[in-house]
Amino acid sequence: MFDRLSIATRLWIPTVCMSVTLVLMGTALAVRTSTLARESNEQLHQQQEKLELSLAWAGQTDSNAARMVAVIASADATLEAQLGPDMKATTARISEMAAQLEAMPLDATERQALAQAAERRKDYIAARDAARQQKLGGDASGAAAALTDKVRPALQRYLEAQRHFVKVQQARSDALREDVTAQRMRSVWGAVGAMVLMISLLTATTASAVRTIRQPLRGLVKVAERIGRGDLSVEVELRRHDEVGELERALAGMRDSLRGIVGQVRDSASSIQLASGEVAAGNQDLSQRTEQAAGQLQQTASSMEQLTGHVRHSAQSAAQADQLAASASAAAQRGGQVVDQVVSTMNEIQASSRKISDIIGTIDGIAFQTNILALNAAVEAARAGEQGRGFAVVASEVRSLAQRSAGAAREIKALIGASVEKVDSGVVLVRQAGSTMSDIVTSVQRVTDTIGEISAATSEQSQGIGEIGGAISGLDQMTQQNAALVEQGAAAAESLKDQAKRLASVVSTFRLQAGDSHAPSAIQVEPAARAPASAPRPAPAPAPRAPAAPSAARPAPPVLTDAVATAGGGHGDWETF
Repeated sequence: MFDRLSIATRLWIPTVCMSVTLVLMGTALAVRTSTLARESNEQLHQQQEKLELSLAWAGQTDSNAARMVAVIASADATLEAQLGPDMKATTARISEMAAQLEAMPLDATERQALAQAAERRKDYIAARDAARQQKLGGDASGAAAALTDKVRPALQRYLEAQRHFVKVQQARSDALREDVTAQRMRSVWGAVGAMVLMISLLTATTASAVRTIRQPLRGLVKVAERIGRGDLSVEVELRRHDEVGELERALAGMRDSLRGIVGQVRDSASSIQLASGEVAAGNQDLSQRTEQAAGQLQQTASSMEQLTGHVRHSAQSAAQADQLAASASAAAQRGGQVVDQVVSTMNEIQASSRKISDIIGTIDGIAFQTNILALNAAVEAARAGEQGRGFAVVASEVRSLAQRSAGAAREIKALIGASVEKVDSGVVLVRQAGSTMSDIVTSVQRVTDTIGEISAATSEQSQGIGEIGGAISGLDQMTQQNAALVEQGAAAAESLKDQAKRLASVVSTFRLQAGDSHAPSAIQVEPAARAPASAPRPAPAPAPRAPAAPSAARPAPPVLTDAVATAGGGHGDWETF
């Protein structure tokens, strides 16, 4: 069950248990100490009260006995009257104290001592009362004899019983104090024993937790060492469910991953050996095909020179046609600009005519309002009679002038309207002429653009053919360089084959399955000498505006000897792999 717990939980469980136990033990010890202190204080207080009451009882008895002896032994008759009330009161207090002691909780010994004192007190009181009666009866000698023979012995026995009771109380107090001290010591030693037990349990639990952690880790260290030595067939037991179990699963996953990687590398090494032989055979075929391609390229170069001459002549003719089309396009654009100016001028005349028509309309309105005002003035003058006759004449004249102004304004408005209509017709015609001229300019521009495109295309064709010729020359050069590269490729393929053998020898040091055996150390194979590459010829300069210049001769691929030589040096450690 504990194997399913995590390491942190295992380490925390003893600590938590120890803490809880210490808290519980401290609480119990505090409660026990508090209870013991309370009970012991109560018992000590009660015992102290009994002891003090016993001492007071004995003291009162001694005092009262001394007075009683003095009264009986004295010849003074007045002494009885002087000490009698005090003796009576003291006797009452002694009886009260005895009753209080008897009411207190007493054990058997204490009750026996108290009962003995009570019996002897009765004897003493009987002897004392008899002697007092004799003294009061006038028998002084008989009272003295009774004092000596009966009272004093009874008093002595009574006082000894009281002292015995006081000693019992003192012994009881001492025993109670010793018992309280012993109980405290037992509590202390119980706590010490519990602490020792808890420390022992904590030590045992910690040792067990350490053992359950250390042993699996040692096993995992051995597994890691075997994997480091190349033994991938080691088995990892997956039995735990804590952090160590996670480490076991991670180590097993790493082992499986390394098995897959090393297996793939082994397969790849075999494939590389096969591929290196195929590469060498392919290089031989490539050399033969390269020679055939060189002859075909020379024939293609002569044909391209003739085609270049014809295309160059076509390009020159297209350039001349492009210049003529550009001149015609410029003239058409100038004509279009003149027509645009005429259209703008006609638009301005149309706008001015409309403004004049608006002004004449305003004047006509003013003349009409003036005629109305003159008519109103004439009506008012007629109402005025003789006094308004002169004003009526003036109003008549004003009305006549207003009518003539309105007629003139209508005539001008009619003329202006006719002019505006004609100007509108002219504007429409001019706009049509401008639209037609724009279409002409557009058509001429399209013709110019088409001729320009033809000229540009012809130039690009001429340039492209020139570039093709340069490319063919570059291909010829690259063909020569490819021949040198083929020789280098053959040498590289041979070196690759040797390195594949070396890689297979290195990988064989890993043991993937339980039945696999470690292969011998890697065979030292010297890398094949690289064939010197022939010096590349300078490539011809590409024609201007070339879209892609012929690529320069690439250096031969480096032979991968360093890394594999290091791996094949016989070191089987993980860093080298």
